[in-house]
Amino acid sequence: MTDLALETRIGLPDALRVLLDEYPRDAWEQDAGFDGLIRFWLDRHLMFRRLMKEMRSNTEALIDHKVDADRYLSVVSRYGGMFVNGLHEHHTIEDTYYFPKLSQRDNRITKGFDILDSDHHAIDGYLNAFVEKANAVIAKADDRTGLWDAAGGFRTQLKELERLLNRHLLDEEELIVPVILKYGAEGLG
Repeated sequence: MTDLALETRIGLPDALRVLLDEYPRDAWEQDAGFDGLIRFWLDRHLMFRRLMKEMRSNTEALIDHKVDADRYLSVVSRYGGMFVNGLHEHHTIEDTYYFPKLSQRDNRITKGFDILDSDHHAIDGYLNAFVEKANAVIAKADDRTGLWDAAGGFRTQLKELERLLNRHLLDEEELIVPVILKYGAEGLG
């Protein structure tokens, strides 16, 4: 059986990709149903990816002494807060509203929504570690030597969270977008 844990999963099982076969990713934007909710959903995912990339690149720049420490701390504080709060809100809305409605539209992919919900719980643990590492970095504002050490630990945490989040977002997109393209967005918003 395929390993479905977020940490080790390399993609959704073929049985859950049946709608993706009908609605391949490279044809989404040409589909008449690609608008509104789908565009908004994908934009939110893009925002999370951009925030992660910005924090990672700024952390690497700090470690390489290519960015001012005060500017870096501002980025971690601002973008880190936006990222964590936005992701919690996004996952809460998905778990309580969208997933239950979307899972009823096609019985062949119901298990996929269970996997995505499980991912959200796993990501919560990584977000807690992210917050701890970010706070450790911010706590070193007056200790520039300690700041670089803390930034190294934060970079490791960022890379792992980014890997897991990308896996989750890709799987989520490839499950949800085809459902909406096939059955429409009526009753979802």
